[in-house]
Amino acid sequence: MNTPAHLLFGAAAFGKRGQRGLVWAAMAGSLLPDLSLYLLAGGALYLLNIPAQVVFRELYYSDLWQTVFAIDNSLFLWGALLGLALWRRSAWGVALTGAALAHLCFDFLLHHDDGRPHFWPLSGWIFESPVSYWDVRHGARWVGPIEIGLAILCAGLVWWRRPGWKIALVTFLLLAAQLMVARVWLFVFAA
Repeated sequence: MNTPAHLLFGAAAFGKRGQRGLVWAAMAGSLLPDLSLYLLAGGALYLLNIPAQVVFRELYYSDLWQTVFAIDNSLFLWGALLGLALWRRSAWGVALTGAALAHLCFDFLLHHDDGRPHFWPLSGWIFESPVSYWDVRHGARWVGPIEIGLAILCAGLVWWRRPGWKIALVTFLLLAAQLMVARVWLFVFAA
């Protein structure tokens, strides 16, 4: 699933009317499982000037990067943090960790050959879903429109809750980014 959609889904699922902090926490939690990819790839591409083909065909699959991805995509780690948030009765902690777990569940189902080891540290096994959010050879032509439709519904729900102009603006920008990214996937990776 595209990162903007993750943020919209998290905000809709864990945000509440009149509690802007929960919306921000849910957006942050939705971003955290992908944050290491943005930092590693961004640093490699823009700071170290490593070509994109090397970054996404070699470094992405390197042991170091895969270890980082295993940690921040661990269902067990995020589940333990959610348990702690529930025990502490921390609404923002539940929003943050719940949104991260939702992100991982969507990723588990929508990554064909680029999944993560979601069961770290107990296992390095990676589920190869028959469905992909971006690869048209594995259903992206029908997954993409569903993802866009759900992203629009989630943005509408966030706006309906009247979250204030800052969250409304961020929601609009996320929806615009989702529409642009989805369009690029379908044109660039069309088979």
